[in-house]
Amino acid sequence: MNSDFDFLELKPKQRRQATIDIAPLMDMVFILLIFFIVTSTFTRETGVEVSKPQAQSASQLEKENILIAITRDGTIHIDERQVDLVALTDVLKGILAKNPDREAVLIADRDAVTGKLVSVIDACTVAGVKKVSIAALSK
Repeated sequence: MNSDFDFLELKPKQRRQATIDIAPLMDMVFILLIFFIVTSTFTRETGVEVSKPQAQSASQLEKENILIAITRDGTIHIDERQVDLVALTDVLKGILAKNPDREAVLIADRDAVTGKLVSVIDACTVAGVKKVSIAALSK
């Protein structure tokens, strides 16, 4: 062939491999994750479902408290685990050893036996809890 027409030679077209860049997708996932972590509210619960009674004088407590739940069946729960009345005093003493100013909030089911509530209040007093409150829903 003539050297003047070398540009007319057709070479096989090189194909580029199709790829998807996931870096922007990963950035968006991390931004959404950070957004949901920052905007969510973290509440501490006792680990059991309790139907609280209502009270007109109920108010919101500001401090971090020890949450103790008493179910309708009379079981006692603290830090998402079930304890008996004898072990409750020891658990409370262990918690108060780390922070003696913590207060206890009793979350008793409205159908719970009053005697069990009084026993838990007494266990809190024996353990050295300075203030014991009973949780209620505000009207």
